Parts: sequence; C-alpha cells; structure tokens
Amino acid sequence: MTTTGAGMAAPGTADDRGAPGGPGQLGGRAAWWALTLVGLTSAVSMIDRQVLAILVPRIKADLNVGDAEMGLLYGTVFALFYALFSLPLGRLADGWVRTRLLAGAIFVWSGMTALAGFANGIGLLALSRLGVGVGEAAVQPAGFSLLADRFPKHMKGTFTAVMSAAIALGLGGALWIGGSTAGAWDAAFPGGIGAPFGMKGWQAAFIAAALPGPILGVLLWRMPEPVRGAADGIVAPPDPHPVRAAWGTLAAILPGTAWVSFARARAGAGTWIVNIVGLVLIVGAVIGLSAWTTALREVNPVALAIGPVVLNGNELQWGVTGFGAYVLLCWLQSLYLADRPSFVVLATSPAMLLTLAIGSLQTLLNYGIQAWSASYIIRRFEADPATVGLQFGILMGGIGIIGPLLAGPLSDRLARRFGGGRIYVTLGALVLSPPLAFLVYRAETLTAFYALFSLYGFILTMWMPPIYAALLDLVLPRMRGKVMSFYLLLSTIVGMGLGPYTVGLRSDLNGGQLGEAILDLYWLGGPLVILCILLIRRLPKDETALVMRARAAGEPI
Repeated sequence: MTTTGAGMAAPGTADDRGAPGGPGQLGGRAAWWALTLVGLTSAVSMIDRQVLAILVPRIKADLNVGDAEMGLLYGTVFALFYALFSLPLGRLADGWVRTRLLAGAIFVWSGMTALAGFANGIGLLALSRLGVGVGEAAVQPAGFSLLADRFPKHMKGTFTAVMSAAIALGLGGALWIGGSTAGAWDAAFPGGIGAPFGMKGWQAAFIAAALPGPILGVLLWRMPEPVRGAADGIVAPPDPHPVRAAWGTLAAILPGTAWVSFARARAGAGTWIVNIVGLVLIVGAVIGLSAWTTALREVNPVALAIGPVVLNGNELQWGVTGFGAYVLLCWLQSLYLADRPSFVVLATSPAMLLTLAIGSLQTLLNYGIQAWSASYIIRRFEADPATVGLQFGILMGGIGIIGPLLAGPLSDRLARRFGGGRIYVTLGALVLSPPLAFLVYRAETLTAFYALFSLYGFILTMWMPPIYAALLDLVLPRMRGKVMSFYLLLSTIVGMGLGPYTVGLRSDLNGGQLGEAILDLYWLGGPLVILCILLIRRLPKDETALVMRARAAGEPI
C-alpha cells in the first residue's frame, strides 16, 4: 500500500533513502532527529510568541497604552488568526508533507516577527502578531502528527513530554533574548538616537527573536517524511488533493463562505437554524460584554481605527473572541457534513470533550501567568528588565523542561498499569499548584518569589504531556491533525484569548496589582480537578471503543 508524501513507501518495502531511518521505521536515530527538529520548532515558535511579555513596560512607555491593550496584543490578536488557521493547516497536515509544511510555516512567522521590529504604533504590532499567529498555527497539528508516526505507540508520553519541555525552553529563551537584547540596545543607543533606523531596544529584540527560524526551516525542509499511520498499523491511503481540501476547510469556517459551503453540501434546515441562532447569540454576547467591560474603566484607548470603524480595546477583544466562537461553530458543522466519522470521534466522545475542556481552561491560567509574570516581577520588586529576562528566563526554561520530561514517561508507565492512568499526573499537578500560586504571588522578596516559583512551576508544567497523549490516543491516525487543530482552536479562544486580557483588565481596575489579578484566575482550580477525576473514569472506555465508533459512523476500517 502506498502512502502520501514524496518518496514514501509502505512499511517493509524498499525505500530510496535506505532502510535506516526510512519513512516506515519506528524509533531509532531518525525518530530522535525528528523530535529534535520538531521540538526546536516548537521552542522557536514560543520565543517569537512570548518575547512580547518581557517587552511590555518598554512598549507601554513608547506607545502610551494600558495593560488591557497589551493583553489584547499578546493574546487576542494573535489568538484569532492562530485559531482560525489551525483548522485548514491541520487539515493540510493530515494529507500533505508535514516536514515541508513546518518549514514553510517557520519562514512565515519568522518574517512577521521581524516586522514588529519596524513598528512605531499598535497597528503594525497587531499586524505582526496576526502573521505570527498564522505561521505558528501549523506547528502542533503537523508536529504531533509527524512524531506519532516516528515513535512506537507506547512512547507517546515520552515524545509529548519533550515537546512540552521545548515549549518551556522557548518561554525561557524569549525572556532572555528579549530582555538582554533590549537592555543592551538601549544602553548602546539611548532613546534610539544613533541606532539603525532609529530603532529602540524593544524593536531590536523582535529582530533578534526572528533570526533562528530560517536556519531551522532549511533543516526541516530536508527531513524525510514518515509513513502516516505506521505506528498504529493503520497506514493511511494517499490524499489526492490535500491543498484543495485545506482551502475548502478555510472556506467552510469563514462567515459568509460557510453558508456557501452549506448550500453546496445541501445542508438540512437544522444546520441552518443552528448556525443562524448561534450567530445571533454570539453577536449579542459580544455587544453585551463589550459594553460591560468598557464601562468598567474611565479611559479605554482606541485599539483599531479603519475609516469610520473605531474600536477600543474591549470592543476589539470581544469582537475577536466572538469571531473565534463562530468559526468553531462553522467548523464543527462543516465537519459533520463532510467527514461524519471525524465528527463522531472528535465531538461526541465524553473523554475527548473532557480532555479539551481541561486543556483549554488550564491554558487560560497558563497564558495569564506567562503573559504577566515578568511584568509583575519588574513592578513588584522594582527589578531591572534585562536582569529579570535573564534570571526568570533561565528559571522558566529549567523548570519547564524538567517537569514535562518527568511527567511524560511517568504517564506512560501509569497508562500501562491503570485505566486512565496518564491523567493521574495531570490531576496531581492541578491539585498542588493553586495553593503554591498564592504563596508565590504574595512573596515578600524577589529571592522568595524565585524559590517558591521554582517548585510551583515544576509542578504546574507536569499537566500538559498526559493531555497531549490522551488527545492522540482518542483519534485515528488520519484525524491527528484535526484533533490538534480542534484543541488549538478551543485553547486559543479560551486560553490565549481570555487569559492575558482578563489579567490585564483586572490589573487596570485594581490599581496595577498584577499579582492579585493573576491569582483571580484560580477560581478555575476546583472545576479543573473535578473534570480530571471524570476523565480518569471515562478515558479507558472511549479508547477501547474508538475503532468501533469510527466504523459505525462510516469509517472504512
């Protein structure tokens, strides 16, 4: 049986790259080389995404905007296009050459990160964040799908742990690169006087963050593509038109063109009613939330002005969030019409829905913490931004690597011994981290903060690998890009779209008390623990019934 991708052959057949490391081989040097490159891709994506966090004080001073607007830039603007394009790029990852998709994506987002280096207002910064979101949307769908075809099934926790550690490496690297570059540049060129293009330190930091991407892109382009489904013994047939299908996915989720797709698919009255009622409810929620949050502050800076359309930060925030919610509705409906087995597997499995809920809500907490902790340290302890970037960056990177690398293999061992065993690791992390958070963000000294954050961050980072592994275990090989896109869409709208903005708005309302604003997010702690307990009970049932449910929905297996 042949499979999709250039130069690929079925497992057990000859291969033009030779047997060692060939497309059908599982494990070995080829798998670890793939993990190295995909892990570095994830790390670089987090550097380009997160570098804004350490630059917030400098950008606020230059552009004269509030915390809510910085939360909007960090989260919501990025989140909209990250979430939107994760769906068509996830579909492309399920049918096209994933190594080349990753390479092309890294070229795109590196260029858009560099664009921020020439921004002199919030508009160009927003455009840069938009472009970074588009490029980075391919990383998790293509990366996890590729690695799942390079490693044996029993090592899912291990490679997802490395991917989670790579995220932490990128988070720490962003703080170090951003803080040190901006500090050194401003010391050499005070006020930007004498600097190339009159560039300030925060602008130079964006340029520095963009530099590693193109090198990694070349290596990814040259890496062999593995056989899709080899690890599961369900080798996927070639996809004859993956690019066309990806464009079709994009058209099916955009307002207006989604209705054209419904008409072409001869959707029934129920589909139209659900879509239109959903749209009305979403628009009503956007208007209500915009009015409420605007009334909370006396001053609401303009975030977007295009001709007669002038939106403040709150209006743009909720407009983008509402757009994302409508995209999710359209995508689920289009999936139901075009690929019933995928819809059944992704949208009707209780274990899948619980996993998605846990990941999305915990991501809200994580992004609120990641976006504002560096600024909190600078404000609370009157620390030097460059020093914070170096110290906190190293701390974030170190604990973020150790935690997932322990959690992933541990979750593999627990999964072999207990039904739903992976999620015990996530449950432990979510039970222990809230009380530690209250100690961290009420520490009296910077030394105490760093000491407590080391333990807190180590435990907190252990929740992610089991969730990734559970998502991959609950779908067929050909659906991995879709499930990661589904997860990205939900976690981006809920987590990145709401986490940084919520903390920023709460900070504006309580006199800039960022620590208390971060802790306000922990009302989610109790519900998350309950969801984890429910998932532990349900996960074994849905894993066992996966093939049967897909076959009953029309999957030809």
